[in-house]
Amino acid sequence: MKSRVLAAIVVCSVLAGAEAPARVFLTQAEALHLAFPDGVSVERRTAFLTAAQQQETKKLAHCPDPPDALVSYYVGVREGKVVGTAYFDTHRVRTMPETILVLLDPAGAVSRIEVLSFQEPEDYLPLPQWYAQFPGRPLDDELSLKRGIRPVAGATLTTNATIDAVRRVLALHRVLSAGFPGAAK
Repeated sequence: MKSRVLAAIVVCSVLAGAEAPARVFLTQAEALHLAFPDGVSVERRTAFLTAAQQQETKKLAHCPDPPDALVSYYVGVREGKVVGTAYFDTHRVRTMPETILVLLDPAGAVSRIEVLSFQEPEDYLPLPQWYAQFPGRPLDDELSLKRGIRPVAGATLTTNATIDAVRRVLALHRVLSAGFPGAAK
């Protein structure tokens, strides 16, 4: 009897300590291929943000975290014209990270969002219809829950983290496009 109880305790301890594996939906290369179809050349660029650029991005985004000082992004070009700019943003949702691709159109509005990885329970991941609210959205006051973006019951932390990430990317793009010193072209 004692051995069964001990075995049950061991099994429960192992299961309680095991973390669910991260759910990876797309690789970075797959996400870039979705963002930039055949016929579009993709160039990886890097920008080194100053402290002032980081603070300006944080201010424009109205979100708590400024971007890292080192930023990589991808510019898609077809026939000599920019067709979009893609940024990858990794952020904390509740306690675990999520990575998304945010594709911006040439005007600087959201064109597409793709979830690459999500380490929280999948119950906290909004359905694709929720992400469909973003295309065409610029950085403005409507880009927030209960204004231009509908909330999702049971996924409030995910939706807030995603909106913060999209706002941060839009603000970062605006700062980089403004030709601040130190921004890579």
